[in-house]
Amino acid sequence: MPDFALSLATLLPHSGTPYIVLVIAGFAIGFLGHLSTSRWLVAIGVILIFLGALLFPLALNITERTPPQIEKRADEAE
Repeated sequence: MPDFALSLATLLPHSGTPYIVLVIAGFAIGFLGHLSTSRWLVAIGVILIFLGALLFPLALNITERTPPQIEKRADEAE
């Protein structure tokens, strides 16, 4: 099962731009839902905000393997 989660995580974007766009779209859809008094649009907007701000970045952080540690050489001065 962890291998399946790792393969799904490779499909998620690794930059922040798609998540920011998803959150902004959620706010816009939620705002339009409030203006038109449509509960469905408000719910879709809240779900998009939740996905963009919490779930997708969390899934990326959990499923990514930690990068290897870079050790300093003994001859480097700090």
